[in-house]
Amino acid sequence: MSEQKILATVDGVNITEADLDAYIKGLPQDQQGYAQYPQFREHCLKQMVAFHLYAKMAVDEKMDETEEFKDMLAKAKKEILAQMAVNTVLKNVAVSEEEVKAYYDANAEQFKEGETAQAKHILVDSEEKALEIMDAIVKGETAFEDAAREFSSCPSNAQGGDLGEFGRGQMVPEFDQVAFEAEIGQVVGPVKTQFGYHLVKVENRKEASVMAFDEVKSYIEGTMLQQKQNEIYTAKYNELYAKYMD
Repeated sequence: MSEQKILATVDGVNITEADLDAYIKGLPQDQQGYAQYPQFREHCLKQMVAFHLYAKMAVDEKMDETEEFKDMLAKAKKEILAQMAVNTVLKNVAVSEEEVKAYYDANAEQFKEGETAQAKHILVDSEEKALEIMDAIVKGETAFEDAAREFSSCPSNAQGGDLGEFGRGQMVPEFDQVAFEAEIGQVVGPVKTQFGYHLVKVENRKEASVMAFDEVKSYIEGTMLQQKQNEIYTAKYNELYAKYMD
């Protein structure tokens, strides 16, 4: 079988393709994505070979007979046993969909999204310039977006003045009022702020709403699971403390 293909042999110990796959699976998630690349697999194989070579060196030099090794082995054994015990305590902890839905229904306020607006603007340093551009847009001599690219001093000029979506209160008050009150699609201005004079075109607005259950289900489930695990872990800790502490 292909997974049993021997990739290297170190002092009689075979390293197979299955061993390499298992090694890669144990790496951090962000590194596992490179598993498809031959160069990465070769790098991992070299690391495995190095591991075996240095382990062999340690045995040859009788490092496994030292007190340091025995202390490290005892510590590692205790850590492994402790992790196995924790896994056993927590292995059956789960959160049902009914529990998740009940939490969502009882805490809908947590998942409320505020009112948002999407707007484009043109920022210039004088009211006269703003009115001049406004006149050209109204007469159809130029599109709002083209005027933004040509005249606006805001970095959003590269996107035709598009500021994207933002919530109420994120912009300066004068701009914020226009963004959430002006008629959608209508060019409004000049609006004076601390930055200069704006022409504003509101593209879209969304009313405040509660996020759908499916949007937050995974988040709630993860939060509730962690809370349950913490409670069970703490209860077991207290039980063991009472049993074993002097």
